[in-house]
Amino acid sequence: MKTRKLALAIGLQAFSLAGCYVVPVGDNNYALYIPSHPGPVPPHAAPQHPQGQPSQPRVLHARLYPDNELATQTGMVSGTVTNMMTGKGRFQLQYSGEVLTGEATRVSGEERKGIASAYGASGSFMSCEYQMHTAMQGAGTCMFSNGAKYKVHLGN
Repeated sequence: MKTRKLALAIGLQAFSLAGCYVVPVGDNNYALYIPSHPGPVPPHAAPQHPQGQPSQPRVLHARLYPDNELATQTGMVSGTVTNMMTGKGRFQLQYSGEVLTGEATRVSGEERKGIASAYGASGSFMSCEYQMHTAMQGAGTCMFSNGAKYKVHLGN
């Protein structure tokens, strides 16, 4: 009886996580990524490596350096962007004691340009514009709702 309950509990956990990815977002920190589409991605629709294998999400470090007087009061800010390798990504950083989360998206018709937006529970927000120099490295600017302006560098 105990074996049957254990098997059922393990099976339910595995079933509830089907289609999810656990991706690293820093030292000993992981995020759960749940695709917006149900079920597996058909091979022809998944982003591909040149060798024909589907691309896996990649975590990029985001470092924001003060670019105006207001930003110098907080100093350098760091966060992560989980690049889903589809032209979209998940963005997260901590600013003034608050976690801001959001997304990054490539601009339509522009292979390298993108925008990122993030929002915090107390109403703080930020908006960024960036340009990728390679698939894993880029730079841009970010403005926060309090008027702080930063230069952002993306990549490891």
